[in-house]
Amino acid sequence: MSRRTSEQWARHQDRPGNTAVDVLVPTCNRPAELAVTLAGLAGQAGPAFAVVISDQSAGQPAWEHPAAAAMVRVLEAQGRPVARLRHLPRRGLAEQRQFLLEQSTADQCLFLDDDVWLEPGALERLSQALAKLGCGFVGMAPQGLSFLEDPRPEETATFAAWEGPVTPERVRPGSAEFERWPLHSAANLSHLSAELGLQPGQWVPYHVAWLGGCVLYRREALLDAGGFSFWSSLPADHAGEDVVAQWQVMERFGGAGILPSGAVHLESPTTVTDRRVEAYDVVLKQESV
Repeated sequence: MSRRTSEQWARHQDRPGNTAVDVLVPTCNRPAELAVTLAGLAGQAGPAFAVVISDQSAGQPAWEHPAAAAMVRVLEAQGRPVARLRHLPRRGLAEQRQFLLEQSTADQCLFLDDDVWLEPGALERLSQALAKLGCGFVGMAPQGLSFLEDPRPEETATFAAWEGPVTPERVRPGSAEFERWPLHSAANLSHLSAELGLQPGQWVPYHVAWLGGCVLYRREALLDAGGFSFWSSLPADHAGEDVVAQWQVMERFGGAGILPSGAVHLESPTTVTDRRVEAYDVVLKQESV
């Protein structure tokens, strides 16, 4: 870690204690996408939040790109601390997320991927939902808006709103709960929100198999479930680490998706090209449905 980065992190640790959310952003070789993600954060009115970026880019860190650097300056001018951390060598997605979790001190922590733009008000909606529901996490599945003219009713057939409190659930491949996964494909949630006729400010919690890209946890719940500490049991090239963490939180505290989703997927090519190892196949291999 450079001296400059160390000083930035020290300022982050010394921030005022009124920060409600830590936004944790893992990034690698995506400077343009990171700039858009940070721009979405700069458009949030509340709650009070800080940002932690963990960069594993092969060359210069993404935050040095002019567009990303400008958004960092905007956030800091708004009073939102931005910690910029180089985290190398790369040991896999789960280790990167565990590193970010260990930097967090707020009651709520949002894992936000570096290719997701949040609409204004999304962070506040997530934070209020988590506080009201009292579960382990809530999330907004990022929508691919290039699919707005591609409704898929066969993929939204498993949609079920939570009626009453959010309670623990167990999800595994082969279970009925696992079959909810197509809900988050394409622009399915955008179509569902339109069908439900949700009014401004209204939101609905619903059952999920898991969520990717934009998940707000109660930090203590995530830590109690083990976080991403299972990273050491995985090869560096793996996928699905967020699935394992969420399933472990869901079994203890429950979890929910939130409609409408205020998260938009940038639809850039994935940086996770080797998906031969699914984290749940390794970490949960001793279990049965």
